[in-house]
Amino acid sequence: MKLYEFPLSGHSHKARLMLSLLGQKYESVILNGQQHDQKSAPFLARNPFGQVPVLEDGDTMIRDSQAILVYLARQYGAEHWLPLAPAAMAQVMAWLSTAANEVTRGPNALRLHHKFGRDINVVEAQQITTTVLNILQAQLARQLWLAGEQISIADIAMYPYLALAPEGGVDLQPYPAVTDWLSRIQSLERYVGMPAMWTPDSAA
Repeated sequence: MKLYEFPLSGHSHKARLMLSLLGQKYESVILNGQQHDQKSAPFLARNPFGQVPVLEDGDTMIRDSQAILVYLARQYGAEHWLPLAPAAMAQVMAWLSTAANEVTRGPNALRLHHKFGRDINVVEAQQITTTVLNILQAQLARQLWLAGEQISIADIAMYPYLALAPEGGVDLQPYPAVTDWLSRIQSLERYVGMPAMWTPDSAA
């Protein structure tokens, strides 16, 4: 397998983390975003949207981090990663949508603004982030994992940009159930992180 990625991309980290948790070996292909490698003709043949990550597994090419999680869960993971029961699967898919929508428009946007200078609607992104964190706090105060009694790709999809939220000027300390959840993920066997992610030590 090959994973085409950016080192500082939270979306890429979802795929890296899932591959590691499943014990899958792969080749990391680092693209140079400043040189717009992701817009080159060879890469556009892999993903016409010109975005990372892209997973290449033999003759199978998967674009989009959420889709990669679905593929890895079904192809290489136990059922708890993406349950087959309709109601349970729907719960997981709802969180994948949240990761692609509210988390991208909230915590991810704030990080892009504060770390990379992206011009965004800061007030809107802060409001979305607060809403997401309040919902997560309530959900994770009731259960250990987002979509049920066991970890699933819902947790992996939501994790990176919440763990990176402090880079967007977000204080996670008012959300103890969220930080406990971040710690649970970081305690998993074969967990891999990335620079600047929240940890219990960084919050001390």
